[in-house]
Amino acid sequence: MSDTIEYFYAAHSAFAYLGSARLMAIAAASGRKIAHKPMDLRRVVAESGAVPFAKRSRAHIDYFFGREIDRWSEQREAPWLGRMPTHHANDIALPNCFLIAADAAGQDVDRLAHALLAAHWQKDADLADAAQLAAIARGIGLDPAPLLAAATTEPIRAIYRANTEEAIRRAVFGSPTYFVDGDMFYGQDRLEMVERALRRPYAGTWPRR
Repeated sequence: MSDTIEYFYAAHSAFAYLGSARLMAIAAASGRKIAHKPMDLRRVVAESGAVPFAKRSRAHIDYFFGREIDRWSEQREAPWLGRMPTHHANDIALPNCFLIAADAAGQDVDRLAHALLAAHWQKDADLADAAQLAAIARGIGLDPAPLLAAATTEPIRAIYRANTEEAIRRAVFGSPTYFVDGDMFYGQDRLEMVERALRRPYAGTWPRR
């Protein structure tokens, strides 16, 4: 049995934001740590064979990135802008690597991840902007300078690539995805199942044999 909940996500993910506080509460109650694995979500989606966001129908976008967020925002008490953030299509490598750098430095990555997700979905923050990342980090008492410096280094970028490759290898196809002792749960709407699995694993195995 692992002492962690593996957490594959991207710093700009709507549904990672909606589940963020609940995930952290579940982890704290179970005594397990969260193993943060920020990944290149756009590559993971493409590799999975899913339709890229830009090619999805208007009805699909309005439902999954409109009505579903409305309902889960209310359910999880996680307010949002009511629309896609202005800078949502910007590059996501910097904020993801910023989180990896914080984790590698032993900083409170749980709190930082939630702060980035909330800033993007509540306040329209541009997570590709180093100055805005710095302001978010300072807002929770972290010194952003060493994290920003590390975020562009090869060792941190190598972890980012490794997380992405691992996600593809383990059949992850979206954000957030959680693993409890190897069992995969996709989507923040599975968090109650994650909570149950921490107490009592589900029958069967993943991947299916």
